[in-house]
Amino acid sequence: MASENPQVIVAPVVDNGGALSSSRGKEEPLESELSKKLEKVTEDEKDDNEEEEGSKETSTKKKKKKKNKSKKKPQQTDPPSIPVVNLFPSGEFPEGEIQHYKDDNLWRTTSEEKRDLERLQKPIYNSVRQAAEVHRQVRKYVRSIVKPGMLMTDICETLEDTVRKLIAENGLKAGIAFPTGCSLNWVAAHWTPNSGDKTVLQYDDVMKLDFGTHIDGHIIDCAFTVAFNPMYDPLLAASREATYTGIKEAGIDVRLCDIGAAIQEVMESYEVEINGKVFPVKSIRNLNGHSIGPYQIHAGKSVPIVKGGEQTKMEEGEFYAIETFGSTGKGYVREDLECSHYMKNFDIGHVPLRLPRAKQLLATINNNFSTLAFCRRYLDRIGETKYLMALKNLCDAGIVEPYPPLCDVKGSYVSQFEHTILLRPTCKEVLSKGDDY
Repeated sequence: MASENPQVIVAPVVDNGGALSSSRGKEEPLESELSKKLEKVTEDEKDDNEEEEGSKETSTKKKKKKKNKSKKKPQQTDPPSIPVVNLFPSGEFPEGEIQHYKDDNLWRTTSEEKRDLERLQKPIYNSVRQAAEVHRQVRKYVRSIVKPGMLMTDICETLEDTVRKLIAENGLKAGIAFPTGCSLNWVAAHWTPNSGDKTVLQYDDVMKLDFGTHIDGHIIDCAFTVAFNPMYDPLLAASREATYTGIKEAGIDVRLCDIGAAIQEVMESYEVEINGKVFPVKSIRNLNGHSIGPYQIHAGKSVPIVKGGEQTKMEEGEFYAIETFGSTGKGYVREDLECSHYMKNFDIGHVPLRLPRAKQLLATINNNFSTLAFCRRYLDRIGETKYLMALKNLCDAGIVEPYPPLCDVKGSYVSQFEHTILLRPTCKEVLSKGDDY
């Protein structure tokens, strides 16, 4: 029990005059000194252990930091060169802008049955989102480099080469969906330079850049307008806001004619002053948006941009290109200029051909483009030469359809904006939406 009170010491009784007690008195300070030294040693050891533990913690923190650095998401280069699939190691690509249905379709947002339907379609959604991400990155780069004085051919080839890199072009499984439209001023659509064209982009030009990407035939069709002179800003704003209106009005069971009426109302509320003269902005009444199918850019349904169109309704699961064209001219286009766009007829069966050269060209078209649109530059690129007669023969036989440039009156200006949307079972997804427009 001595441990309870260590200060009390009981000295033994000795008859020899206390000699033992004096020796005990000398030993006591020695013992206390030894115990103090032992305590110091144990304290020093504790300190050393704590320091070692601290150093271990800091080293593990450093290791964690190194691990975090190694897991850093890969970044795109400038100019872009890394395939988009490498930038998303998970294989999941970002979804577009989500817009919820309204009124009679509001129930779809929370329907478990419709969510199950979406889960079944997830691989298709992911493919088309990959194509949309490629489109966003390519147009961001192209917008940063396009300047007055550039050859139109250089603009198109730079854009197309960038698409091929970022989409990791792979035959008919991934690549360009249709030729790059870069129509100028009164030319509204379907113009791209043929080989040898020396057209140069000017400061006062209004250029519509319309290009497409696809993965497994799932197409993104998206366009914007470039104008360097701020004088044209109201014209661009008219078609941009009209396109947004068309997207907002679109939905399952919506009549196509109602979308057209809403687009026209917004478009024609704008006017633009060009060189001191004020022009009302008109919707081009014979140009439309359209439904999109696998390997089929125009899948049968048309989305008008004026009132009085067809009564057909949009349906669940459909893809649409919502595009609007605003013009300072008549608001009506006709075919003009040299043709550059062609596309094999989607529904064509076997047609007997007499010319061996036409048969050979058709085989080339089937292998490289199938039913996707192409242009003369694309035929030149894959090594075809002296093909114009054979191409005309295919057009005359109805196997290939020519798509000449579509023009309003000379001297007018046309602007265009376009997005691809998907009418999912639970919501509407604007697939090609980006930070730019």
